[in-house]
Amino acid sequence: MARKPESNPFTELFEKFGRDLNLPMVDVEKMLESQRKNLEALQKSAAASAAGASELIDRQRKNLEQALAEVAKVAESYRAGAAPQEFMAKQTELARKSFDTALKNVEEAAEIVRKASDEALEVLRNRIRESAEEIRRNFERNK
Repeated sequence: MARKPESNPFTELFEKFGRDLNLPMVDVEKMLESQRKNLEALQKSAAASAAGASELIDRQRKNLEQALAEVAKVAESYRAGAAPQEFMAKQTELARKSFDTALKNVEEAAEIVRKASDEALEVLRNRIRESAEEIRRNFERNK
């Protein structure tokens, strides 16, 4: 003979309270599905942020390699016994190029960070909109 599950007076009290106030019933499956979607959105957002960080690190590595190549090029072009004015002119040119490159690199880095942030935030914004729509539909259905 199948055993009837034991009733819980505490739970029954809250169920009766909800029925008496005409509170909408909670669909646990829908609530779990909504939370699963929230976690997926957070995962996608984190992945977008991580991809942006990875791209930024890669770009910075390339920038460093480029800067070291420029320094090596200047060092190779310097000849022992060359005129100090020639050496100073090369140093000045290197400094100007380095400054211009640094500005360009900062702009690129800022753009990478902006794009990654925008993508991560857009995933979350979309999920918030979906969640609000789910809540609205459930509320209207329970009226």
